[in-house]
Amino acid sequence: MKIGIVVSEFNYDITMMMLERAKAHAEFLGAEVGDVIHVPGVYDMPLAAKMLLTKKGVDAVVALGAVIEGATEHDDMVIQHAARKLTDLSLEYNKPVGFGITGPGMTRLQAQERVERAKSAVEAVVKLNKVLGR
Repeated sequence: MKIGIVVSEFNYDITMMMLERAKAHAEFLGAEVGDVIHVPGVYDMPLAAKMLLTKKGVDAVVALGAVIEGATEHDDMVIQHAARKLTDLSLEYNKPVGFGITGPGMTRLQAQERVERAKSAVEAVVKLNKVLGR
């Protein structure tokens, strides 16, 4: 199984730890991480995910990001729209898309404590791929 990863550069210190955990867990599960696309933020992920999903050799995509609470409700809006569009893309291309985006409403400390959630997103796409008989 070949996985593509889209990772947000916003909150780079956290998302790069997530990326490393995701790569290591994919290897542990016997999946190969092919393309990794870095995007500015979580809101920017759907286009990059779509590019990966259209590739013939990509079986699934994992989205990694950390949406930390700010002074407004911007974090809610960002994650809701990204989640909806990533789900739509999974259904459109009939390929699993793992949601490894933490937040909203979390502090930086909580985001650091949740870097392991990247592994869960990888595990989800690997399991779903098997369930779908691929």
